[in-house]
Amino acid sequence: MQSRYDAVVVGVGGMGSATAFHLAARGADVLGLERYDIPHERGSSHGVTRIIRRAQYEHPAYVPLVERSYDLWRALEERTGRDLLFVTGGIDAGPPDSQVFDGSRRSCEAHGIDHELLSAAEVNERFPGYDLPEGHRAVYQPDGGFLVPEQCIVAHVEAAQAEGAEIRAREPMRHFAPLPDGGVRVTTPKGTYEADRLVVTAGAWAPKLVPELRGVAVPERQVLAWLQPTDPAAFDPENFPVFVHEDGDAHYYGFPRHDVPGFKFGRFNHFEETVDPDEMDREPRPADERVLRDYAERCFPTGAGPTMKLATCLFTNTPDGHFVLDRHPDHPQVTVGAGFSGHGFKFASVVGEVLADLALDGTTDHDTDLFRMDRF
Repeated sequence: MQSRYDAVVVGVGGMGSATAFHLAARGADVLGLERYDIPHERGSSHGVTRIIRRAQYEHPAYVPLVERSYDLWRALEERTGRDLLFVTGGIDAGPPDSQVFDGSRRSCEAHGIDHELLSAAEVNERFPGYDLPEGHRAVYQPDGGFLVPEQCIVAHVEAAQAEGAEIRAREPMRHFAPLPDGGVRVTTPKGTYEADRLVVTAGAWAPKLVPELRGVAVPERQVLAWLQPTDPAAFDPENFPVFVHEDGDAHYYGFPRHDVPGFKFGRFNHFEETVDPDEMDREPRPADERVLRDYAERCFPTGAGPTMKLATCLFTNTPDGHFVLDRHPDHPQVTVGAGFSGHGFKFASVVGEVLADLALDGTTDHDTDLFRMDRF
């Protein structure tokens, strides 16, 4: 059994699968280690659909990254023959002075992103599944849409394996240790491996593996709902754009029907419940359903029929809501991708490229100053 690699990637979810592919495509001898199945439903890279949009109200630094991610997702589709990115249009809505609406508007204007500005009444007329409150406004992006995360992971894993990567499921890393030669030793319940480079993309488990992330990347319980529409056609992809909506003191997000019956949506940061991913309550509760249903009845009443499904997942939040993409401060042979704060999956394809650059070269052509570990 091989015991020395150019790079070991720990966590083969959305970010790790992309990283393994980009490392292997650059000629590295790669081992990917995943604690659960590939894909699985215990982390942050499941749930059937994930939003992708060009406008980034969170920060201007994300726009060049998402532009690159669109290109990389399309290239991965072509390479693997899988359908990964579905264009439905996208709505970013809220009161005129809200972060979501005004930030998206400014992002579109600053970067020349194709968009329309719509009133709530115009949104509701054009897309009958919507019933946004009077006075709210929306940025409509025609090329917004969704990714299918489980298929994205499978596609990246297949592409990595085609480039020679070795991927192992059900083998979690227990710990790592630097080696005198500048490499790193990785220990799992099944063996010990050595590598020149280690990349940690372990999602909610990253703070357990990299102590410097404790208090920086904080796991939080999230809940998703799928409700049966009374007018199903209004929630088909051709009639229902994905959305992010700022309503009161909360942000919500949602999708058309796809694979799982029902209109899918969630509330960012839900109840702000910090959890241990190994001990969290993964069973949805009545209060979870109630807060989501209340929102659907207000803003998507024809989508607020019987509950089809509830599911939990995890966000891993940083204090400022921005990612960590950096080399370890004390061990430069270790690269970290963590803290994606509920808005990371759309970037997975380019994050893999960035982390491969940082691991192999120590630098990247992408602007990652916002994501430095030493900002905390």
